[in-house]
Amino acid sequence: MNRYLAGSVVMSLLLLVYLGFAVVYASILLQDDNLIVNVMGVALLVLPLLGAWGLVAEWRFGAASSRLRALLEEQGLVPEFPRTIGGRALREEATQLFPGFQAEVEAAEEDWKAWFRLGLAYDACGDRRRGRWAIRRAISLEKSDRRS
Repeated sequence: MNRYLAGSVVMSLLLLVYLGFAVVYASILLQDDNLIVNVMGVALLVLPLLGAWGLVAEWRFGAASSRLRALLEEQGLVPEFPRTIGGRALREEATQLFPGFQAEVEAAEEDWKAWFRLGLAYDACGDRRRGRWAIRRAISLEKSDRRS
């Protein structure tokens, strides 16, 4: 198990413990006779539901993106960006390589591989939000490719 996966498992377990405490406390509030306290209990139940949904969504994203990355690695298509000694991508060099990945997507807008590589390029350039968006697009395109 790599350190990122181990960290994700630990953080997920901590979140589940927190959500469990929230559910227990909400159930205590719901047993009270006061209407305002009951409303607070219902509101407190919403937090664990949202937290559980977010946790499941992130694990699904992680599993799907790991699967696609493995498929690209088999084909030797995972881009290599120059990195620091600590392992972070060098933004300036990644920014210079970025237009190639963008052009790849523009040439084949329905190619999940191009979108995934663009997502990795965004991430290497320091734009995690767009990187995750592009990888989500790659996941949905790959799913539709498998269905057809």
